[in-house]
Amino acid sequence: MKARHLLFIGMIAVVSMVCSQTALAKERIVFGGGPAGGTFQVVANAIQVYDPIKELSDIRVQAQSSAGSVENLRKTDAGRQQMSVVYSGHVYQGRNGKMKNDPKKYENVMAVAFLYGAPAQLVVKAGSGIKSVKDLEGKKVGVGNAGSGAFANCELFFTHMGIWDKIERNAMGYNDAAQAFGNNQLDAFWLFVGYPTGAVMMAAQTNDIDMVDLDKDAVSSGFYKEYPYFAKVTIPASTYKGVDYDVSSFQDAALWVANKDVSADAVYEMLSLIYTDEGLAHMVSQKKTFKSMSIESGPTGVVTPFHPGAEKFWKEKGVL
Repeated sequence: MKARHLLFIGMIAVVSMVCSQTALAKERIVFGGGPAGGTFQVVANAIQVYDPIKELSDIRVQAQSSAGSVENLRKTDAGRQQMSVVYSGHVYQGRNGKMKNDPKKYENVMAVAFLYGAPAQLVVKAGSGIKSVKDLEGKKVGVGNAGSGAFANCELFFTHMGIWDKIERNAMGYNDAAQAFGNNQLDAFWLFVGYPTGAVMMAAQTNDIDMVDLDKDAVSSGFYKEYPYFAKVTIPASTYKGVDYDVSSFQDAALWVANKDVSADAVYEMLSLIYTDEGLAHMVSQKKTFKSMSIESGPTGVVTPFHPGAEKFWKEKGVL
């Protein structure tokens, strides 16, 4: 009898330990951001540090830097990152096997929410005479990190404009480009990011700057007709020091995405915390760019399938 009693107690202890470990197990979400100085990384960091997210008993979010949109697409598809920020155009191209020099179909990446519109920004020195992308021929240009959305979209647009192979390309992150620009090592640098952004503000502190009207180039070259997921945008006057005029450009939508194997409950739960008055106020406190985040804007710019958890959330909110 004593042996049976001890065996029974032992079984209870084992069951209790297993249950305890199961209760403590959390779904790990590696959230891919971007390079230093860019808004992608601010998104990942902001979600990671939000107290209601940190207090979740079943989910653990870890922000991780990356080269940007294209790298995030590939890592999220492979499951090395469970969530990321990726441009809508890259999600579309990847899903349909249309990435440049990459016919693979990235079908494991699903949309969660619209975050903000990311406009192309081309910074030059005031008085440089550079009024169009075509004026960059023979110039030293920062084109974004290799593997980033900025680099991919720069290559796309500059190739479309017939200038990609006629410039001296420097692949580097935004902050590094701003510093090189300030040291007269670059004639111009390209960004694809929400505004205002720290790198342009940094450049404007060391030089008088101008910004190129990229919408004019896009319209005259038929860019919008060939790539319809881009849309015209205006960066308001005085967004940056010395740029006292509206700057016309084009933008893509930066999306919160998730791997298809992330649980629907995790996606739904995180959306339910971020898309509240308190959650959205927290995001805006991290960067004013996130003022564009709202329930109403949730499905904006999404041209590919939603993750089931996101689909449930947006349908309940009546916007999908």
